[in-house]
Amino acid sequence: MKPTVLAARDAFAGALTDGLRASPKRIAAKYFYDATGSELFEEITELPEYYPTRTELSILRNNIGEIAAHIGDNAQLVEFGAGSLRKVRLLLDAMDRPRGYVPVDISGEYLLEVATRLEADYPHICVNPVVADFTKPIALGPLECTAMHRIGFFPGSTIGNFTRLEAVSFLRSARRTLEGAPLLIGVDLVKDPDILHAAYNDSEGVTAAFNLNLLLRANREADADFDPAAFAHHASYNPVAQRMEMYLISRKAQRVQIGDDVIAFAEGEAIHTEDSHKYTLDSFRAVAAEAGYRQIKVWTDPARLFSVQWLQV
Repeated sequence: MKPTVLAARDAFAGALTDGLRASPKRIAAKYFYDATGSELFEEITELPEYYPTRTELSILRNNIGEIAAHIGDNAQLVEFGAGSLRKVRLLLDAMDRPRGYVPVDISGEYLLEVATRLEADYPHICVNPVVADFTKPIALGPLECTAMHRIGFFPGSTIGNFTRLEAVSFLRSARRTLEGAPLLIGVDLVKDPDILHAAYNDSEGVTAAFNLNLLLRANREADADFDPAAFAHHASYNPVAQRMEMYLISRKAQRVQIGDDVIAFAEGEAIHTEDSHKYTLDSFRAVAAEAGYRQIKVWTDPARLFSVQWLQV
């Protein structure tokens, strides 16, 4: 096993144990995205109840000319979190002489697969994947392949997984990584809670499988003995905090071995696995401003379910 893979597994195992010893118990959402979790999330994006991906895609398609004009020519695109290639392809196809694509993600196996597929389809573009935690500043090095400038890309409203303080911290970190270059970002908007509930509790149970995969990953990578059937997926909307909250709830009193540690669970005890904050245009403008960005342009769908925003330092 490669040293980087071993280091990633050690980091996951340590974070897992620390999180489950905390009160309340928690696992950071970034650990959803091992190879299996990334594949499950791609399935989620195709579900009829899950509006964010198709809505963001429609916004990009309907405004691609204007977005490409903002990006400019001879650009290197830096994506935080390797997600659906459909969005990246839309941008690369519309950009004037794109020179490079740098996907940055913590899931090395999935990242390399994404990079290989894209490199085969765009042989004229330098594809340089970076395996790293994109919530922290990353040294990208000098521009390559005659690129003139960089543009950041953070689609999917992953920014919603962060608390306000974490969102500001990420944007500041991205600003440093991009050395002040603009950022194109997807931001989910406040809406009818029924739409949100359906999106996170799909009828096919894919979101539940995605959530429970955290426990299977712990068994695979952290020498744990979780019984996924002993935990239930739960997702609900918190209207005061304006966020979806996702949990794994213990169906019974039980003890779980993780390496040399034993973690006790009471019946009904929850593991907090994700928050997904929803924003108004004004509330996100304030977050961006605190991080040193200006909200230059906002594109939305007709129902104002989602937004794509152009931020500049």
